Amino acid sequence: MRRVLTVNLDTGWALHPQVALRPEPFGALLYHFGTRKLSFLKNVTIVGIVTSLAEHPDARTAIRAAGVDDAQVDTYARALATLVESQMIVPAPAGATSAA
Repeated sequence: MRRVLTVNLDTGWALHPQVALRPEPFGALLYHFGTRKLSFLKNVTIVGIVTSLAEHPDARTAIRAAGVDDAQVDTYARALATLVESQMIVPAPAGATSAA
């Protein structure tokens, strides 16, 4: 049975300090220098969400700011959960995010 990944959308998130994001025509590549993992972001909306996480107090606000409608929030939440599991994004340090 497939495991369902979840992420707390009401928490602040940020790229891991050891992760580099490189824009690509299809979306972006994420490379974690600590784990040597490579992740592909396959659309520009998720790239926008990930790159703006540090600018928002929580993931839900970042998703809304990207123009994602309510029917699609779960899709992007699952994508963020995958990035949490692979250590590409981590909880933002307290006070590190700014209110949008």
